[in-house]
Amino acid sequence: MRVHAVVAAAGRGERFGGDKLRAPLGGRRVVDYALRPLALARPAVVGAVLVVPPGTAGQWRPVRPPDLSCREVAGGATRAESVARGLETLDAADGDWVLVHDAARPLTWSADLARLLREADREDGGLLALPLADTVKRAAGDRAAGTMDRAGLWRAQTPQLFPLAALRQALARARAAGEEPTDEAMAMEACGHRPRLIEGSPDNFKLTRPADLARAERVLREDPDRAYWARL
Repeated sequence: MRVHAVVAAAGRGERFGGDKLRAPLGGRRVVDYALRPLALARPAVVGAVLVVPPGTAGQWRPVRPPDLSCREVAGGATRAESVARGLETLDAADGDWVLVHDAARPLTWSADLARLLREADREDGGLLALPLADTVKRAAGDRAAGTMDRAGLWRAQTPQLFPLAALRQALARARAAGEEPTDEAMAMEACGHRPRLIEGSPDNFKLTRPADLARAERVLREDPDRAYWARL
């Protein structure tokens, strides 16, 4: 399997209240941690494209992890558009695969990524995800209007891994239909694919609010052996 990585880093971070991807985390920046497991996954992962906010290209190179070819491209107005722009820049061959990852997920453990690369379906791909453990309420305004059956429900994470040609086709179909898939698996599902769900780690959460950064710091303090940079 020859894999290219597209790392989505073009979000505005409005709920975070600032530039969360270059916020300090464990002596590095958040985006360093998001890129690090991709470097550790060589030679399967042959290189990465970091999709950054328009006007910031060239400002991210110092965060590049060692031993990973990483280029920057300007993103679009939506996640799907940003990922599509990243895919357009890949120098890929027929049969190559693409790994799409959120730069705002800094605590993706290498063992989970290795399992994704090993267990993804060879036609439909796969994604890291977590079975839903919480009780789910349906709301009417600020009132609980019912309880949903959580059986079979999972929370999608990244990385997500797909055949490159199939993902390009899926995103093009969504764009032509005026749809905005919230992740790549959603675009694939709309084309009839059924990506494999591969259980990940609760630590692989997305930084959305400032409290999430403090939570990530706690994870690294409590388990320093899993802090990738500590071993460099």
